[in-house]
Amino acid sequence: MTGVEAPQDEKRRIFADLTPLRTSADYRRLWFGNTVSWVGQGMTTLAISLQVYDITGSAFSVGLVGLFSLVPLVVFGLYGGAIADTVDRRTLGLVGATGAAALSAALAAAAFAGFHRVWFLYAIVALQAVCGALNAPARSAMIPRLLPPEQLRAANALNSMVMTFGTLVGPSLGGVVVGFAGYQTAYTIDALAFFASLYAMWRLPSMPPEHTGAVGALPAGAKPRARGRASVLDGLRFLGTRPNLRATFVSDLFAMILAQPKALFPAVAVLWFGGDAKTTGLLVAAPAFGALLGGVISGWQSRIRRHGQAILVSVAAWGLAIAAFGLSRNLWIGLLCLAVAGYADTSSMIFRNTMMQVAAPDEMRGRLQGVFIVVVAGGPRLGDFVAGSVADLTSPMVAITGGGLACVLGIGAFSLYARGFRRYDALDPKP
Repeated sequence: MTGVEAPQDEKRRIFADLTPLRTSADYRRLWFGNTVSWVGQGMTTLAISLQVYDITGSAFSVGLVGLFSLVPLVVFGLYGGAIADTVDRRTLGLVGATGAAALSAALAAAAFAGFHRVWFLYAIVALQAVCGALNAPARSAMIPRLLPPEQLRAANALNSMVMTFGTLVGPSLGGVVVGFAGYQTAYTIDALAFFASLYAMWRLPSMPPEHTGAVGALPAGAKPRARGRASVLDGLRFLGTRPNLRATFVSDLFAMILAQPKALFPAVAVLWFGGDAKTTGLLVAAPAFGALLGGVISGWQSRIRRHGQAILVSVAAWGLAIAAFGLSRNLWIGLLCLAVAGYADTSSMIFRNTMMQVAAPDEMRGRLQGVFIVVVAGGPRLGDFVAGSVADLTSPMVAITGGGLACVLGIGAFSLYARGFRRYDALDPKP
C-alpha cells in the first residue's frame, strides 16, 4: 500500500463509502435524481401545511394533512410492493415519478389561478402518497440490480443521507421560497425537480423481477401462483417463514412504538426548557441532524459482519439516548441526546435495508419494501399515541424516560430469543 492510498483508506473507514457513486453511472444518476426530488418534496410538504393554515387558520386542519398522507401510504404500501414484484421496476418508477410531477404541477397551476380550496390540497396530498407508495418499493428493489452485494451497505448509507438531507433542507428552503415568492413558485420548483428523478429512471435499463424459485414451499394443498402475479399475502407468508428478515421489522418496532418522543416536543420545549416554537423546531431538527451524521460517518460499518447484532445494539442505543433526553433539563444536552438517537436510528436502518436487499430473493424485494413502508409510516404514529397517552396519565418525563428504558429492556429480551438474528453473518446471509 502506498503512502497516498493509506490516508484514503483510513478516511473510508470513517466517512461514507462513495464507491457506489464512483463505479455505477446508473446508481449515480438515481442517487442524484432522488436527492433533488426529496428536497422538492420537502418544500411542497411545508408549503401545503402553510397554505392549509392560511386558508383555515386551524391547527387541526393542518394536522389532517398528515392523516391524508398516512392512510394512502399504509394502504397502498403493501400493494405497491406487490406491483414492484410483478412489472418492470423501471417502468413503475417512471409512472410514480411522472404522477408526482403532475400533482406538483397541478398545485402550481391552482396557486397561479387563485384556486385555494382545502379539499383540493387534501386530495393532492393523498394522491402524492399513492405515487410514493408505488415509487419507493420499485426504487429500493432496483438498487441490488445496479450494484454488487458488497456495495449495498454503502449505497444504503448514501440513500439515508438523501432522505435526511431532503427532510432538513427541503422544508427550510420551502419556507424561504413561500415567504419571498409565494406558493406557486414552491410548487413549480418541486414539479421541475422531479425531472431529475424522471431522467435518472429513463436512463436505467429494464428491470423485470427475477423469478428464482426461492420463495419457499407453498402450504399444503395450495396451487402455484402464476408467475405474472404477485400476492401481498404470499409476501407476508414469506416473511413469516424467514426469521432473520422478520426480526429486522420487530426490532425496529421496539424503538418506534416504545421510545418515540416527537409528539411531546411542543410540551417539553415549554415545560423543561422554557422555550417556544423555535425550541420545538430545534428538538425536531436534532434527530435529523444526527441521522444525517449517521450517513456521513458510516465508513466504519464496512467492518461489521454481524448485521443483526449491529441492529440490536443500535436500537438499544436509541432507547438509552431517548431515556437520557427524558432526564435532561439543559437544552444543549437534550439536543445532543436526540442527535445521538438519530445517529443510532440511521445505523439501524442501513443494516436493516442491507439485510433485506441481500438475504431476500429478487422476486420478493418489492413486497418486503412495501412492508417496510407500512412499518416506518405507521410505527411512529402508534408511538406518538403511546407517548401522548402515558404523558397524560403520568408526566412527559415518565413517558420519555420510561419509554426509552422499555425499549432497551424489550430489545434485550428479544435478543435472547432471536439468537439466529444475533448470529446473522453478512458473508453468509440467511433470511
